[in-house]
Amino acid sequence: MRILLTGGTGYIAKRLLPVLLKEGHEVICCVRDSRRYHTNGIYTESCCMIEVDFLKEEELYKIPEDIDVAYYFIHSMTGTIRDFDVLEEWAATNFKNRMDQTNVKQVIYLSGIANEKVLSKHLRSRLHVENILSLGKYHLTTLRAGIIVGSGSASFEIIRDLVEKLPLMIAPRWLETRSQPISIRNVIQFLNKVLLNPKTFDQSFDIGGPEILTYKEMLLQYAKVRRLKRFIITVPLLPPRLSSYWLYFVTSTSYKLARNLVDSMKVEVICKPNNLNNWLNIELLTYEQSILLAFDTIAQHHVLSSWTDAMSSEILKEGLSRRIDVPVYGCLKDERQRRVKDEPETLRRIWSLGGEKGWLYANWLWELRGMMDKMVGGVGLRRGRRDPDDLEVGESLDFWRVVYANKERKRLLLYAEMKIPGEAWLEFKIEDGILYQTATLRPLGIWGRLYWFMVLPFHGIVFNGLIRKLTE
Repeated sequence: MRILLTGGTGYIAKRLLPVLLKEGHEVICCVRDSRRYHTNGIYTESCCMIEVDFLKEEELYKIPEDIDVAYYFIHSMTGTIRDFDVLEEWAATNFKNRMDQTNVKQVIYLSGIANEKVLSKHLRSRLHVENILSLGKYHLTTLRAGIIVGSGSASFEIIRDLVEKLPLMIAPRWLETRSQPISIRNVIQFLNKVLLNPKTFDQSFDIGGPEILTYKEMLLQYAKVRRLKRFIITVPLLPPRLSSYWLYFVTSTSYKLARNLVDSMKVEVICKPNNLNNWLNIELLTYEQSILLAFDTIAQHHVLSSWTDAMSSEILKEGLSRRIDVPVYGCLKDERQRRVKDEPETLRRIWSLGGEKGWLYANWLWELRGMMDKMVGGVGLRRGRRDPDDLEVGESLDFWRVVYANKERKRLLLYAEMKIPGEAWLEFKIEDGILYQTATLRPLGIWGRLYWFMVLPFHGIVFNGLIRKLTE
Protein backbone atom coordinates (compact mmCIF):
# COMPACT_ATOMS: atom_id res chain seq x y z
CA MET A 1 0.00 0.00 0.00
CA ARG A 2 1.31 3.48 -0.87
CA ILE A 3 0.85 5.96 1.98
CA LEU A 4 1.35 9.72 2.16
CA LEU A 5 2.58 10.89 5.58
CA THR A 6 2.36 14.63 6.14
CA GLY A 7 4.15 16.45 8.97
CA GLY A 8 7.09 14.08 8.52
CA THR A 9 9.29 15.82 11.09
CA GLY A 10 6.53 15.98 13.70
CA TYR A 11 6.09 14.08 16.93
CA ILE A 12 3.35 11.71 15.74
CA ALA A 13 4.68 11.09 12.22
CA LYS A 14 8.12 10.08 13.49
CA ARG A 15 6.55 7.39 15.64
CA LEU A 16 4.08 6.15 13.04
CA LEU A 17 6.62 5.88 10.22
CA PRO A 18 8.53 2.79 11.46
CA VAL A 19 5.25 1.00 12.17
CA LEU A 20 4.05 1.55 8.61
CA LEU A 21 7.39 0.46 7.16
CA LYS A 22 7.45 -2.63 9.34
CA GLU A 23 4.09 -3.70 7.90
CA GLY A 24 5.46 -3.45 4.38
CA HIS A 25 3.89 -0.21 3.20
CA GLU A 26 5.58 2.28 0.91
CA VAL A 27 5.64 5.67 2.63
CA ILE A 28 6.06 9.14 1.12
CA CYS A 29 6.99 11.65 3.81
CA CYS A 30 6.09 15.29 3.29
CA VAL A 31 8.40 17.77 5.04
CA ARG A 32 8.77 21.51 4.77
CA ASP A 33 12.55 21.47 5.15
CA SER A 34 14.52 18.36 4.19
CA ARG A 35 17.48 19.51 6.33
CA ARG A 36 15.37 18.80 9.43
CA TYR A 37 14.40 15.35 8.20
CA HIS A 38 16.21 12.66 10.19
CA THR A 39 14.91 9.09 10.28
CA ASN A 40 17.65 7.91 12.66
CA GLY A 41 18.50 4.95 10.49
CA ILE A 42 14.99 3.67 9.63
CA TYR A 43 15.14 5.05 6.09
CA THR A 44 14.71 2.25 3.53
CA GLU A 45 13.92 1.90 -0.15
CA SER A 46 10.25 1.85 0.89
CA CYS A 47 10.45 5.38 2.31
CA CYS A 48 11.05 8.56 0.36
CA MET A 49 10.84 12.26 1.20
CA ILE A 50 9.45 15.24 -0.67
CA GLU A 51 9.59 18.92 0.31
CA VAL A 52 6.11 20.44 0.43
CA ASP A 53 4.88 23.66 2.03
CA PHE A 54 1.12 23.17 2.36
CA LEU A 55 0.58 26.91 2.44
CA LYS A 56 1.87 27.09 -1.15
CA GLU A 57 -0.68 25.49 -3.42
CA GLU A 58 1.74 25.15 -6.32
CA GLU A 59 4.05 22.89 -4.26
CA LEU A 60 1.38 20.26 -3.61
CA TYR A 61 1.77 18.98 -7.15
CA LYS A 62 4.94 17.24 -5.95
CA ILE A 63 2.59 14.75 -4.26
CA PRO A 64 2.10 11.77 -6.59
CA GLU A 65 -1.37 10.80 -7.76
CA ASP A 66 -1.01 7.05 -7.15
CA ILE A 67 -1.45 6.96 -3.36
CA ASP A 68 -3.90 4.82 -1.40
CA VAL A 69 -4.07 6.53 2.01
CA ALA A 70 -2.94 9.90 3.39
CA TYR A 71 -2.32 10.90 7.01
CA TYR A 72 -2.93 14.57 7.76
CA PHE A 73 -0.75 15.82 10.63
CA ILE A 74 -0.39 19.52 9.75
CA HIS A 75 -0.69 21.85 12.77
CA SER A 76 0.43 25.45 13.33
CA MET A 77 -0.28 26.07 17.02
CA THR A 78 3.37 26.29 18.13
CA GLY A 79 4.36 28.98 15.68
CA THR A 80 1.99 31.84 16.39
CA ILE A 81 -0.71 33.07 18.78
CA ARG A 82 -3.11 35.04 16.64
CA ASP A 83 -3.40 33.58 13.15
CA PHE A 84 -2.62 29.86 13.42
CA ASP A 85 -6.27 29.05 12.68
CA VAL A 86 -6.05 30.95 9.38
CA LEU A 87 -2.88 29.06 8.45
CA GLU A 88 -4.48 25.72 9.32
CA GLU A 89 -7.56 26.51 7.22
CA TRP A 90 -5.34 27.48 4.29
CA ALA A 91 -3.21 24.35 4.53
CA ALA A 92 -6.22 22.04 4.90
CA THR A 93 -7.95 23.54 1.88
CA ASN A 94 -4.86 23.12 -0.29
CA PHE A 95 -4.44 19.55 0.93
CA LYS A 96 -8.08 18.63 0.28
CA ASN A 97 -7.95 20.08 -3.23
CA ARG A 98 -4.81 18.13 -4.08
CA MET A 99 -6.18 14.88 -2.64
CA ASP A 100 -9.24 15.21 -4.87
CA GLN A 101 -6.84 15.07 -7.84
CA THR A 102 -5.24 11.81 -6.68
CA ASN A 103 -6.37 8.20 -6.32
CA VAL A 104 -6.42 8.36 -2.51
CA LYS A 105 -9.16 6.23 -0.94
CA GLN A 106 -8.90 7.38 2.68
CA VAL A 107 -7.56 10.37 4.60
CA ILE A 108 -6.82 9.89 8.31
CA TYR A 109 -6.78 13.02 10.44
CA LEU A 110 -5.61 13.32 14.05
CA SER A 111 -7.61 16.07 15.72
CA GLY A 112 -8.54 17.19 19.24
CA ILE A 113 -11.55 16.25 21.37
CA ALA A 114 -14.18 18.93 20.84
CA ASN A 115 -17.32 18.05 22.79
CA GLU A 116 -17.85 21.26 24.78
CA LYS A 117 -20.14 24.05 23.56
CA VAL A 118 -17.48 26.67 24.23
CA LEU A 119 -14.17 25.65 22.64
CA SER A 120 -10.72 27.17 22.68
CA LYS A 121 -9.38 28.73 19.50
CA HIS A 122 -7.11 25.71 19.09
CA LEU A 123 -9.97 23.19 19.28
CA ARG A 124 -12.24 25.32 17.07
CA SER A 125 -9.51 25.31 14.47
CA ARG A 126 -9.11 21.52 14.67
CA LEU A 127 -12.86 21.09 14.18
CA HIS A 128 -12.85 23.51 11.27
CA VAL A 129 -10.03 21.59 9.59
CA GLU A 130 -12.03 18.39 10.01
CA ASN A 131 -15.01 20.02 8.30
CA ILE A 132 -12.81 21.12 5.39
CA LEU A 133 -11.29 17.66 4.96
CA SER A 134 -14.75 16.04 5.05
CA LEU A 135 -15.66 17.81 1.78
CA GLY A 136 -13.19 15.70 -0.22
CA LYS A 137 -14.03 12.86 -2.61
CA TYR A 138 -12.23 10.33 -0.41
CA HIS A 139 -13.33 8.65 2.84
CA LEU A 140 -12.30 10.64 5.92
CA THR A 141 -11.50 9.03 9.28
CA THR A 142 -10.94 11.44 12.15
CA LEU A 143 -9.40 10.44 15.47
CA ARG A 144 -9.80 13.03 18.23
CA ALA A 145 -7.36 12.89 21.12
CA GLY A 146 -6.73 15.01 24.21
CA ILE A 147 -3.52 14.93 26.25
CA ILE A 148 -1.06 12.51 24.65
CA VAL A 149 1.29 10.92 27.19
CA GLY A 150 4.67 10.26 25.66
CA SER A 151 8.21 11.49 25.96
CA GLY A 152 8.64 14.50 23.73
CA SER A 153 5.01 15.59 23.47
CA ALA A 154 4.62 19.21 24.52
CA SER A 155 1.79 18.61 27.00
CA PHE A 156 3.43 15.70 28.75
CA GLU A 157 6.84 17.36 28.92
CA ILE A 158 5.25 20.40 30.54
CA ILE A 159 3.73 18.13 33.20
CA ARG A 160 7.14 16.52 33.69
CA ASP A 161 8.83 19.91 33.91
CA LEU A 162 6.41 21.29 36.50
CA VAL A 163 6.55 18.24 38.77
CA GLU A 164 10.31 17.87 38.76
CA LYS A 165 11.07 21.55 39.27
CA LEU A 166 8.47 22.68 41.80
CA PRO A 167 7.93 21.03 45.21
CA LEU A 168 5.12 23.56 45.82
CA MET A 169 2.94 24.92 43.02
CA ILE A 170 0.71 27.96 43.27
CA ALA A 171 -1.27 27.08 40.17
CA PRO A 172 -4.13 28.45 38.06
CA ARG A 173 -7.68 27.22 38.57
CA TRP A 174 -7.67 25.46 35.20
CA LEU A 175 -5.65 22.68 36.84
CA GLU A 176 -9.06 21.43 38.03
CA THR A 177 -10.18 20.96 34.41
CA ARG A 178 -10.86 17.33 33.53
CA SER A 179 -9.19 15.50 30.66
CA GLN A 180 -8.88 11.94 29.34
CA PRO A 181 -5.17 11.36 28.64
CA ILE A 182 -4.05 8.67 26.22
CA SER A 183 -0.71 6.91 25.75
CA ILE A 184 1.25 7.62 22.59
CA ARG A 185 1.43 3.85 22.15
CA ASN A 186 -2.38 3.65 21.92
CA VAL A 187 -2.52 6.63 19.56
CA ILE A 188 -0.14 4.92 17.14
CA GLN A 189 -2.17 1.71 17.38
CA PHE A 190 -5.38 3.55 16.50
CA LEU A 191 -3.73 5.38 13.59
CA ASN A 192 -2.36 2.13 12.20
CA LYS A 193 -5.45 -0.03 12.63
CA VAL A 194 -7.98 2.34 11.05
CA LEU A 195 -5.96 2.11 7.84
CA LEU A 196 -8.48 1.26 5.06
CA ASN A 197 -10.89 -0.14 7.67
CA PRO A 198 -14.40 0.30 6.17
CA LYS A 199 -15.97 0.52 9.65
CA THR A 200 -14.14 3.81 10.20
CA PHE A 201 -14.91 5.48 6.87
CA ASP A 202 -16.58 8.92 7.03
CA GLN A 203 -16.67 8.91 10.83
CA SER A 204 -15.06 10.69 13.79
CA PHE A 205 -13.95 8.87 16.95
CA ASP A 206 -12.80 10.26 20.30
CA ILE A 207 -9.80 8.31 21.58
CA GLY A 208 -8.64 8.44 25.19
CA GLY A 209 -7.39 6.29 28.02
CA PRO A 210 -9.64 4.53 30.54
CA GLU A 211 -9.46 7.33 33.16
CA ILE A 212 -10.83 10.85 33.45
CA LEU A 213 -8.42 13.01 35.45
CA THR A 214 -7.93 16.65 36.25
CA TYR A 215 -4.60 18.23 35.31
CA LYS A 216 -3.90 18.46 39.04
CA GLU A 217 -4.46 14.72 39.42
CA MET A 218 -2.16 14.08 36.47
CA LEU A 219 0.58 16.15 38.10
CA LEU A 220 0.20 14.36 41.42
CA GLN A 221 0.09 10.91 39.84
CA TYR A 222 3.24 11.73 37.91
CA ALA A 223 4.88 12.82 41.17
CA LYS A 224 3.81 9.56 42.81
CA VAL A 225 5.38 7.49 40.04
CA ARG A 226 8.58 9.54 40.33
CA ARG A 227 8.49 9.22 44.15
CA LEU A 228 8.46 12.99 44.59
CA LYS A 229 6.46 14.83 47.26
CA ARG A 230 4.56 17.66 45.62
CA PHE A 231 1.93 20.10 46.90
CA ILE A 232 -0.43 22.04 44.64
CA ILE A 233 -2.54 25.03 45.64
CA THR A 234 -4.93 26.40 43.01
CA VAL A 235 -5.91 30.06 43.06
CA PRO A 236 -9.01 31.51 41.36
CA LEU A 237 -7.50 34.79 40.12
CA LEU A 238 -4.79 34.06 37.58
CA PRO A 239 -5.68 35.43 34.11
CA PRO A 240 -4.68 33.55 30.93
CA ARG A 241 -1.77 35.86 30.13
CA LEU A 242 -0.32 35.42 33.63
CA SER A 243 -0.93 31.66 33.44
CA SER A 244 0.95 31.60 30.15
CA TYR A 245 3.91 33.42 31.67
CA TRP A 246 3.80 30.99 34.60
CA LEU A 247 4.22 28.07 32.20
CA TYR A 248 6.78 29.96 30.12
CA PHE A 249 9.10 30.81 33.01
CA VAL A 250 8.73 27.55 34.94
CA THR A 251 8.92 25.18 31.96
CA SER A 252 10.95 25.24 28.75
CA THR A 253 8.03 25.74 26.39
CA SER A 254 7.80 28.81 24.17
CA TYR A 255 5.43 31.59 25.16
CA LYS A 256 3.39 31.09 21.98
CA LEU A 257 2.81 27.42 22.71
CA ALA A 258 2.15 28.15 26.40
CA ARG A 259 -0.51 30.73 25.50
CA ASN A 260 -2.31 28.36 23.14
CA LEU A 261 -2.10 25.46 25.62
CA VAL A 262 -3.51 27.56 28.48
CA ASP A 263 -6.40 28.54 26.22
CA SER A 264 -7.11 24.85 25.56
CA MET A 265 -6.58 23.62 29.12
CA LYS A 266 -9.58 25.59 30.32
CA VAL A 267 -11.84 23.32 28.24
CA GLU A 268 -12.75 19.77 29.31
CA VAL A 269 -11.59 17.16 26.82
CA ILE A 270 -13.56 14.00 27.60
CA CYS A 271 -14.39 11.30 25.06
CA LYS A 272 -17.84 10.50 23.81
CA PRO A 273 -18.29 6.73 24.31
CA ASN A 274 -17.49 4.48 21.34
CA ASN A 275 -16.36 0.90 20.77
CA LEU A 276 -13.45 1.66 18.47
CA ASN A 277 -10.81 0.14 20.77
CA ASN A 278 -12.87 -3.10 20.93
CA TRP A 279 -13.35 -3.19 17.16
CA LEU A 280 -9.60 -2.78 16.66
CA ASN A 281 -8.60 -5.00 19.60
CA ILE A 282 -6.61 -2.25 21.35
CA GLU A 283 -5.98 -2.48 25.10
CA LEU A 284 -6.08 1.01 26.58
CA LEU A 285 -3.29 1.89 28.97
CA THR A 286 -3.91 3.72 32.24
CA TYR A 287 -2.25 7.05 32.92
CA GLU A 288 0.22 5.45 35.32
CA GLN A 289 1.08 2.76 32.78
CA SER A 290 1.51 5.46 30.16
CA ILE A 291 3.97 7.33 32.35
CA LEU A 292 6.00 4.19 32.95
CA LEU A 293 6.10 3.56 29.20
CA ALA A 294 6.54 7.19 28.20
CA PHE A 295 10.11 6.73 27.04
CA ASP A 296 9.54 3.38 25.30
CA THR A 297 9.20 5.00 21.89
CA ILE A 298 8.47 2.83 18.89
CA ALA A 299 10.61 4.94 16.60
CA GLN A 300 13.79 2.84 16.74
CA HIS A 301 12.96 -0.85 16.36
CA HIS A 302 16.19 -1.48 14.47
CA VAL A 303 18.24 -0.26 17.44
CA LEU A 304 16.68 -2.82 19.74
CA SER A 305 18.02 -5.61 17.58
CA SER A 306 21.59 -4.33 17.87
CA TRP A 307 22.03 -4.52 21.66
CA THR A 308 25.39 -6.12 22.41
CA ASP A 309 25.51 -6.41 26.20
CA ALA A 310 21.92 -6.05 27.37
CA MET A 311 22.45 -7.54 30.81
CA SER A 312 25.31 -5.27 31.81
CA SER A 313 23.36 -2.05 32.07
CA GLU A 314 20.14 -0.91 33.72
CA ILE A 315 19.75 1.46 30.78
CA LEU A 316 19.63 -1.44 28.36
CA LYS A 317 17.30 -3.47 30.57
CA GLU A 318 14.82 -0.60 30.43
CA GLY A 319 15.22 -0.20 26.68
CA LEU A 320 17.58 1.85 24.54
CA SER A 321 14.62 3.38 22.72
CA ARG A 322 13.86 5.31 25.89
CA ARG A 323 17.07 7.31 25.43
CA ILE A 324 17.54 7.55 21.69
CA ASP A 325 15.31 10.61 21.21
CA VAL A 326 17.11 13.49 22.89
CA PRO A 327 14.40 15.52 24.67
CA VAL A 328 13.66 19.14 23.89
CA TYR A 329 11.45 20.37 26.70
CA GLY A 330 12.77 20.96 30.20
CA CYS A 331 16.43 20.65 29.22
CA LEU A 332 19.67 22.59 29.60
CA LYS A 333 22.10 22.48 26.68
CA ASP A 334 25.69 23.27 25.80
CA GLU A 335 25.72 23.66 22.01
CA ARG A 336 28.88 24.25 20.00
CA GLN A 337 29.69 24.11 16.29
CA ARG A 338 32.87 24.33 14.27
CA ARG A 339 33.78 23.84 10.61
CA VAL A 340 35.53 20.57 9.86
CA LYS A 341 38.81 20.53 7.93
CA ASP A 342 38.90 16.78 7.26
CA GLU A 343 35.62 14.88 7.74
CA PRO A 344 37.06 11.34 7.69
CA GLU A 345 39.70 12.31 10.26
CA THR A 346 37.15 14.06 12.48
CA LEU A 347 34.88 10.99 12.36
CA ARG A 348 37.83 8.76 13.22
CA ARG A 349 38.61 10.93 16.24
CA ILE A 350 34.97 10.93 17.40
CA TRP A 351 34.74 7.15 17.10
CA SER A 352 38.01 6.81 19.08
CA LEU A 353 37.07 8.95 22.08
CA GLY A 354 37.50 7.58 25.59
CA GLY A 355 39.17 4.45 26.86
CA GLU A 356 42.95 4.42 26.90
CA LYS A 357 43.14 7.22 24.32
CA GLY A 358 41.17 9.58 26.57
CA TRP A 359 39.10 12.59 25.56
CA LEU A 360 41.64 14.63 23.53
CA TYR A 361 41.53 17.75 25.70
CA ALA A 362 41.84 18.33 29.47
CA ASN A 363 41.73 14.61 30.01
CA TRP A 364 42.60 15.12 33.67
CA LEU A 365 39.20 16.78 34.15
CA TRP A 366 37.48 13.74 32.65
CA GLU A 367 39.51 11.50 34.98
CA LEU A 368 38.61 13.69 37.95
CA ARG A 369 34.92 13.44 37.03
CA GLY A 370 35.29 9.67 36.77
CA MET A 371 36.91 9.49 40.21
CA MET A 372 34.12 11.59 41.73
CA ASP A 373 31.55 9.32 40.14
CA LYS A 374 33.21 6.23 41.58
CA MET A 375 33.25 7.81 45.05
CA VAL A 376 29.44 8.04 45.01
CA GLY A 377 28.92 4.54 43.66
CA GLY A 378 28.92 5.32 39.94
CA VAL A 379 30.63 3.51 37.09
CA GLY A 380 33.47 6.03 36.68
CA LEU A 381 35.86 5.56 33.78
CA ARG A 382 36.82 2.04 34.72
CA ARG A 383 34.82 0.34 31.96
CA GLY A 384 36.77 1.94 29.12
CA ARG A 385 35.65 0.69 25.74
CA ARG A 386 35.47 -2.62 23.87
CA ASP A 387 37.50 -1.56 20.83
CA PRO A 388 39.92 1.40 20.54
CA ASP A 389 38.60 2.48 17.14
CA ASP A 390 35.07 1.17 16.74
CA LEU A 391 31.75 1.72 18.52
CA GLU A 392 28.52 -0.24 18.39
CA VAL A 393 25.09 0.59 19.70
CA GLY A 394 24.51 -0.70 23.22
CA GLU A 395 28.10 -0.93 24.41
CA SER A 396 29.72 1.09 27.17
CA LEU A 397 32.16 3.95 26.64
CA ASP A 398 33.67 4.99 29.99
CA PHE A 399 30.69 6.40 31.91
CA TRP A 400 28.57 6.70 28.75
CA ARG A 401 26.35 4.24 26.90
CA VAL A 402 26.26 4.30 23.09
CA VAL A 403 22.63 4.67 22.01
CA TYR A 404 23.22 5.64 18.37
CA ALA A 405 26.32 5.24 16.18
CA ASN A 406 26.25 5.60 12.41
CA LYS A 407 29.35 6.76 10.54
CA GLU A 408 27.52 7.00 7.24
CA ARG A 409 25.08 9.43 8.79
CA LYS A 410 27.97 11.06 10.70
CA ARG A 411 26.21 10.91 14.07
CA LEU A 412 27.15 9.55 17.47
CA LEU A 413 24.85 9.79 20.50
CA LEU A 414 25.93 8.88 24.04
CA TYR A 415 23.81 8.58 27.19
CA ALA A 416 25.36 9.23 30.61
CA GLU A 417 25.43 6.40 33.16
CA MET A 418 27.26 8.42 35.78
CA LYS A 419 25.54 9.52 39.00
CA ILE A 420 23.87 12.83 38.23
CA PRO A 421 20.59 14.49 39.30
CA GLY A 422 18.90 13.99 35.97
CA GLU A 423 19.56 12.51 32.54
CA ALA A 424 22.34 13.56 30.17
CA TRP A 425 23.26 13.06 26.51
CA LEU A 426 26.35 13.95 24.45
CA GLU A 427 25.85 14.15 20.70
CA PHE A 428 28.24 14.62 17.77
CA LYS A 429 26.96 15.06 14.23
CA ILE A 430 28.40 16.51 11.04
CA GLU A 431 26.14 18.33 8.60
CA ASP A 432 27.28 20.35 5.57
CA GLY A 433 30.90 20.29 6.74
CA ILE A 434 30.12 21.54 10.26
CA LEU A 435 30.50 19.53 13.46
CA TYR A 436 27.64 20.08 15.91
CA GLN A 437 28.53 19.06 19.47
CA THR A 438 25.68 19.16 21.98
CA ALA A 439 25.61 18.24 25.67
CA THR A 440 22.05 17.97 27.02
CA LEU A 441 20.88 17.66 30.61
CA ARG A 442 17.31 16.99 31.63
CA PRO A 443 17.61 18.03 35.31
CA LEU A 444 15.78 16.29 38.12
CA GLY A 445 14.36 19.04 40.32
CA ILE A 446 16.32 21.94 41.75
CA TRP A 447 19.43 19.83 42.41
CA GLY A 448 19.70 19.03 38.73
CA ARG A 449 19.76 22.69 37.82
CA LEU A 450 22.25 23.51 40.56
CA TYR A 451 24.48 20.70 39.29
CA TRP A 452 24.39 22.13 35.76
CA PHE A 453 25.43 25.61 36.83
CA MET A 454 28.15 24.22 39.10
CA VAL A 455 29.81 22.35 36.22
CA LEU A 456 29.15 25.08 33.63
CA PRO A 457 32.64 26.68 33.99
CA PHE A 458 34.23 23.27 33.37
CA HIS A 459 32.01 22.77 30.31
CA GLY A 460 33.46 25.95 28.86
CA ILE A 461 36.95 24.48 29.16
CA VAL A 462 36.29 20.85 28.28
CA PHE A 463 33.73 21.09 25.49
CA ASN A 464 35.33 24.05 23.75
CA GLY A 465 38.70 22.29 23.77
CA LEU A 466 37.15 18.99 22.67
CA ILE A 467 35.42 20.35 19.56
CA ARG A 468 38.58 22.24 18.62
CA LYS A 469 40.69 19.07 18.85
CA LEU A 470 38.14 17.09 16.86
CA THR A 471 38.10 19.53 13.95
CA GLU A 472 41.63 20.90 13.69
